[in-house]
Amino acid sequence: MKKYFAEMIGTMVLVLMGCGAAVFAGAGQPFDSVGTLGVAFAFGLSVVAMVYAIGSISGSHINPAITLGVFLSGRMSGKDASMYMIFQVIGAIIASSILWFLAKDSDSTTTLTGANGFADGHMAQAFVAETVFTFIFVLVVLGVTAKNGLSNFAGLAIGLALVLIHIVAIPITGTSVNPARSIGPALFQGGAALSQLWLFIVAPFLGAAIAAGVWKGITVENDKL
Repeated sequence: MKKYFAEMIGTMVLVLMGCGAAVFAGAGQPFDSVGTLGVAFAFGLSVVAMVYAIGSISGSHINPAITLGVFLSGRMSGKDASMYMIFQVIGAIIASSILWFLAKDSDSTTTLTGANGFADGHMAQAFVAETVFTFIFVLVVLGVTAKNGLSNFAGLAIGLALVLIHIVAIPITGTSVNPARSIGPALFQGGAALSQLWLFIVAPFLGAAIAAGVWKGITVENDKL
């Protein structure tokens, strides 16, 4: 159970810090804004911190898409993958409840939870963006955590990859690439965030599945010398 609770805590920190930056200091907020770049780094640095904090316990997936990619790559059991995802979502819900409580009486002009969404008529762009960027992200994770990967620098590589992805994708969807990160905020935001939630579950899972397939096709991880 320890690794499941570690995933819950790690996902809670990711959503609380990343979405918290968007809620309280993102572009368009009445507070001192850190803008898109600041929010991108908030997500990326949260991942770096959690990789080094709980990586030795659970691997610090803190993202159901990553867990799916790891499972499809043959690195974990179906039971563990399912439990990881459940506890990741619980962590995201806890973080979102905290954010909602902190922001409900604030002057936030955009969101109280950092929920993902896309503009009317841009569903296709959002779906492609979430699929492609999740593919890239999960491929990076699978690569740097491989047996012959640069595991000592895994946290930095994964965190910086997430920063880059957020810089590009925030204007399109707010950047999910993580179903748990989308589920928690949407439950408290409601409205369009909840009706559009399916995309932020299906597209990241699709991207993760493609990444796992590509990784198994190109890796030399299991090749005999």
